[in-house]
Amino acid sequence: MFHDWLQHLAAHSLLRQLRPLGSATGPAVTIGGRTVILLASNDYLGLTTHPEVVQAAIRATEEYGTGAGASRLVCGTLPPHEQLETALAAFKRTPAALAFGSGYQANLGIIPALIGKGGLILADRLSHASLIDGCRLSGADFRVYRHKDLDHLESLLKRRTANRPVVIVTDGLFSMDGDLAPLPELTALATRFGAMLYVDDAHGTGVMGASGRGTLEHFGVEHQIPFHMGTLGKALGSSGAYLAGSADLIQYLINTCKPFMFTTAPPPSAAAAATAALAVIQNDPARLARLWENRERLYTGLRRIGFRLTETVSPILPILVGQAETALTFAEHLLAQGVYAPAIRPPTVPEATSRIRVTVTSEHTAAQLDAALAAFEQAGTAAGIL
Repeated sequence: MFHDWLQHLAAHSLLRQLRPLGSATGPAVTIGGRTVILLASNDYLGLTTHPEVVQAAIRATEEYGTGAGASRLVCGTLPPHEQLETALAAFKRTPAALAFGSGYQANLGIIPALIGKGGLILADRLSHASLIDGCRLSGADFRVYRHKDLDHLESLLKRRTANRPVVIVTDGLFSMDGDLAPLPELTALATRFGAMLYVDDAHGTGVMGASGRGTLEHFGVEHQIPFHMGTLGKALGSSGAYLAGSADLIQYLINTCKPFMFTTAPPPSAAAAATAALAVIQNDPARLARLWENRERLYTGLRRIGFRLTETVSPILPILVGQAETALTFAEHLLAQGVYAPAIRPPTVPEATSRIRVTVTSEHTAAQLDAALAAFEQAGTAAGIL
């Protein structure tokens, strides 16, 4: 049965396989003994290998060990977790924060804690898979609205029964398209209809906003959206996730959110690394500036070559290809030219919208980006895209 299913995936260019790396994730990586430029990582600020972040993880491991032992409710909470939550709350300008093992885990637990049977969830059609699964697990009635379509969302809100609990769910920065949710308008609709707005700012944290505080800062709605979640494994260079919000909400989640209650806490090293990353972001604003300079260089170059990109406004630069087979061919030509940027295919993206999801970091050099652009032009021609 499993073999037949794998054969089916392969026949439709949808089979996925792990590709071993011989080095740490960075602007360049080693694959099969060869150094290639990596344009697929979410390590937007290059903090995964930052010396201060690495040393923080080492010190925490030496002092507190490699694991947390159990849920924080069972065997106690370690200083690195508390320090991380204090640092997150200060950075996000909220009264409190709560750390989770992963973004997927956080969304699976927080959404069902916010709403359940009898409620209504309205989610953007392109919301991350973890958001969709969290919505389904909640037991609430679940509807999707067309991507960023405020009129469609408003029509669904108007149909709800009076006083029925409603949660609007969206990414802040959409991971496969690089565009932003219209948070000011969503905030206005949520206020007008008495709904909660749940924002997943996984890709916005550390990237968007003048200080890198995220998509809420970018739009100036931090004080209008009382809570949101995000991750620590992207721009913060570690692993895990958080919910930033009021002290009462955090205490509520500690007592109701099953993935927090019944999962071993994240390793102390991951918490300490994320705390150190937050300090780097705030003490080294030039890093964020470099990210956006590199983004403009690569975006302009890809457009000049003639590639069709999404309506991205972020360091995520998806090149739309269409069919999965063509995207795979394009990715193979890219790798042959010294650039690793794998094909993104269904079910990660909708049918007939396969793409190369290009991501740039603050640590790519101008020479690397220019070399990558040359590789994209050659690979695009070879794959019949240009």
